[in-house]
Amino acid sequence: MRYISTRGQAPALSFEEVVLTGMASDGGLYVPEEVPQLSHDELASMAGLSYAEIAFRVMKPYVNGEIDDATFRGIVEEAYATFSHDAVVPLNQLDANHFLLELFHGPTLAFKDVALQLLGRILDHFLQKRGERAVIMGATSGDTGSAAIEGCRHCDNLDIFILHPHQRVSEVQRRQMTTVLADNVFNVAIEGNFDDAQAMVKASFADQGFLDGTRLVAVNSINWARIMAQIVYYVASAVALGAPHRAVSFCVPSANFGNVFAGYMAKRMGLPVKQFIIATNANDILHRTLADNDFSKQELVATLAPSMDIVVSSNFERLLFEAYERDGAAVRALLERFQAEPSALAEAPLARLRESFASHSVSDATILEVIREAHHRTQEVLDPHTATGYRAAEQARADAQTPVITLATAHPAKFAEAVVKAGFPGVPLPPHMDDLLEREERYSVLPAELSAVQQFVAENRR
Repeated sequence: MRYISTRGQAPALSFEEVVLTGMASDGGLYVPEEVPQLSHDELASMAGLSYAEIAFRVMKPYVNGEIDDATFRGIVEEAYATFSHDAVVPLNQLDANHFLLELFHGPTLAFKDVALQLLGRILDHFLQKRGERAVIMGATSGDTGSAAIEGCRHCDNLDIFILHPHQRVSEVQRRQMTTVLADNVFNVAIEGNFDDAQAMVKASFADQGFLDGTRLVAVNSINWARIMAQIVYYVASAVALGAPHRAVSFCVPSANFGNVFAGYMAKRMGLPVKQFIIATNANDILHRTLADNDFSKQELVATLAPSMDIVVSSNFERLLFEAYERDGAAVRALLERFQAEPSALAEAPLARLRESFASHSVSDATILEVIREAHHRTQEVLDPHTATGYRAAEQARADAQTPVITLATAHPAKFAEAVVKAGFPGVPLPPHMDDLLEREERYSVLPAELSAVQQFVAENRR
C-alpha cells in the first residue's frame, strides 16, 4: 500500500511515512494509491463483532503490515477502551427508519475522539521505533483540539501546540483544551478565525525551518490516519443495520469534509451506501457547490454550530481528486483558481459527485427549531451540529425505505449555549467533567501572525 498526493507532484509514501508527514510536499493531501476491498462475505462476517475487532479488520489493509498485527490490535483495543460506552459508537433509533450514530462517548464528547485516540498512539509507536521526537501543530474550530490533546497528552515523544480562534469556540470546548496542564501541551488562542489558524498551520508545514530539523506532525484531518479511523464507524453502523444485505444512507454534519470523505471511502471499499447527505450551517460552500456549482469563498458567518464555521473545506480536495478521476493537475489548477476568484467544477466531475451526494443548509433559527422538535418527537437533546444533520436527513433523503443514519458529532453539553437558547435549562456534563468550569486554565493569546506563532512553538517545544 502506497499513498499518493491529490496534486500529483509529491513522492508516493508508505503508511508510516504518510502518518508522520501529514500534508504532501506539493500542497496536496495523501490518499491510498489503491482502495482495498471488503467482500460481501467479509462485511457479513463483521456482524456482532466488537467495535475494536471491526476496526482492526477495516484498517489492517491501510497499515499494510507496517505495524505487526499483535501490536496494532493492542493499539486499537487500548484506544477504544477509553470510551464510556461498550459499543463505542452506539446506534440510537429515532423513528422507523432514521437512526442516530452517537459518536460522542469518547474522552472529549465529540466524534474526533474516535480517530485521535488512535492517531496519538500510532504516532508515539512510530516515533519510539525511530528514536525521534516530534512537534504536533494543529488548528481547531472547536473539537479537534481537545480530542488531539487527549489523544497525545500521555505520549512520550510528542509536544502538541493547538491553535484555536480566540473567543470563537464554546466555553466547554475551550476549557477542554486549556485545562490540560501537561508539560507537552500548549494552547494558543489566535486573534482571528479558524481559517487564519488553519492557514498558519499549512504555512508551517510548507516551510518547517523554524523548528531546526524537529519533525512537524499533523493531527487534523489532513492526516490520512484520521480518515482511516473514521471509515470504521460507517462500516460498523451499516453492518449493525443489515449491511451488506441491504444498503443504508448517511447524513453527516460537515465543514472540513473529512468525516464525509471517510464514509465515501467505506463505500469505495464495498459498503453498500445509497446516498450521502451533507448537512451544513450558514457557511455552506459544500451545499452551494453541489446544489448550484458555486465553488467560491464567502465571508465567514459566526453560527450556533461553531465547529462548522469554516470557509474552506480542506478535505473536499480528496473528493475532488476522485471526481476528477485522480487527475492531480486538474485538481491543482482548480484549487489555484479557487484561491483567486469564484470558481466552478467541470460538468463531468460535478455529475459524478451528484450521483452519491446530496446536501442541505440549515440556518441558526432552524437549528433552534430542530433541537425543540427533535426532543418533542424523540426525547433526545441534540447538539446544534447534529441538529443540522437531523433536518438535512429529513429534507434530502432519497427515499423513506432505505435506513438513514445521522451522525451525532458531539454531546449537547459541549454546546449548552445553543441548547439553552432553544428553551432548555441546559445539559449537565458527564460526571468525569462536572468540575470542568472550575478547573485552572493555561493558554496564550497571540496575533494572527505566522512569525509570532512559529516563534512561540520554537521557543516552547521541549
